[in-house]
Amino acid sequence: MKLSHFDFDLPSELLAEYPSENRDEARLMVINRKEGTIEHKLFKDLIDYFDEGDIMVLNNTKVFPARLFGNKEKTGARIEVFLLRELNSETRLWDVLVDPARKIRIGNKLYFGDDDSLVAEVIDNTTSRGRTLRFLYDGSYEEFRQKLKDLGETPLPKYIKREVEPEDHERYQTIYAKNEGAVAAPTAGLHFSKHLLKRLEIKGVDFAEVTLHVGLGTFNPVEVEDLSKHKMDSEQAEIEKPATEVVNNALAKKKRVCAVGTTVMRTLESAVSSNNTLNEYNGWTNKFIFPPYDFSIADCMITNFHTPKSTLLMMVSAFMGHDLMKKAYEEAVKEKYKFYSYGDAMLIL
Repeated sequence: MKLSHFDFDLPSELLAEYPSENRDEARLMVINRKEGTIEHKLFKDLIDYFDEGDIMVLNNTKVFPARLFGNKEKTGARIEVFLLRELNSETRLWDVLVDPARKIRIGNKLYFGDDDSLVAEVIDNTTSRGRTLRFLYDGSYEEFRQKLKDLGETPLPKYIKREVEPEDHERYQTIYAKNEGAVAAPTAGLHFSKHLLKRLEIKGVDFAEVTLHVGLGTFNPVEVEDLSKHKMDSEQAEIEKPATEVVNNALAKKKRVCAVGTTVMRTLESAVSSNNTLNEYNGWTNKFIFPPYDFSIADCMITNFHTPKSTLLMMVSAFMGHDLMKKAYEEAVKEKYKFYSYGDAMLIL
């Protein structure tokens, strides 16, 4: 399939600037692949589609406040610094993106905080916007990481034009987030409330947790018509033994295995054994899933509504079938579902 097969008209007013008032009361489109049917529900209604022994696989990554604002030495120009990944904890080296990038050269120093208590020196150019920074801070490593958190801002996606608000600190995080390392939220999981998780547990639905630290690459545009030539950014992933046991037990009993989000689906599909069971995994994945593709683990998926030509939309198309995906998205636009990170959800059975 080609990139142009994943284009559609998305009215800008359907891009969600804010989340639903209550997590589990976002809208939910339910698609049955076998029947080709579409239903309109609320997210909390998904409990009706699961039975005892079914499992949901969650991504327990935790978003850290990755967006900092500093001032360039001498000129005082305001510079946005987006922390991508820590390269070395001892020397405090980080891969970052800077904006505006044209002003930032090797050797420049940036000052953060009202008292300039955190300083960073640019030591390398990595891409047009990418830089390697060495942070200069006298305190311990723990104090340094706390300083980054204190000065950082919730990294809402760029499509959200408003200022970050206090509510975003909680809402741009799943309620089961544990392992810090993501610079973007695994957004399908944002719809789960404590109450809904408890109701699912009481019904006998089991849970497995995996970790995939979502990087900014999830937002990278595809710029080649031939999808086989697109390269995904690598993201760190981990699947521990307890998760493999829960998943493989469900597979053996032919119970439903539901991937909560595209990040979970990519993680599962990166760790499939030769007999189509789930292996333990600790490493990096740059797996790109697009049609045609045979999925090995999950037979059900929860996901948000994605933007045109995105790799996330391509995965959804591979899972539900391209024609049904187009039909569902036409329906979503017509019914004014909200799209993207703070948007509504889809349950694909």
